[in-house]
Amino acid sequence: MKIKYDERGLVPAIVQDADSGEVLMVAYMNAESLRLTLDSGDVWFYSRSRQELWHKGATSGNYLRLRSVQVDCDGDALLVKANPVGPVCHTGNRTCFFQDVTAESVAQA
Repeated sequence: MKIKYDERGLVPAIVQDADSGEVLMVAYMNAESLRLTLDSGDVWFYSRSRQELWHKGATSGNYLRLRSVQVDCDGDALLVKANPVGPVCHTGNRTCFFQDVTAESVAQA
């Protein structure tokens, strides 16, 4: 299946622990970061805020070791299964999804 990148050349990538199935993070990939991921066995992303390639773990040592990449049925999202080396979130948490949403936390647009 052909990957459908958005107008900026990006596609969302959901990262899941390959062993537990836990969702670890969501980031974006471009064609180059996806190629680097497949070629190196480490997960790479494209940082929208810094507008540059981002080798996950390069500064923290908390790498994501690639197990597989799958594309969804529409071709517009990726599922990256990886083995984390250390916590994934920049806050030091194992996953970026550690905060519950409550009715009070939902802001109106």
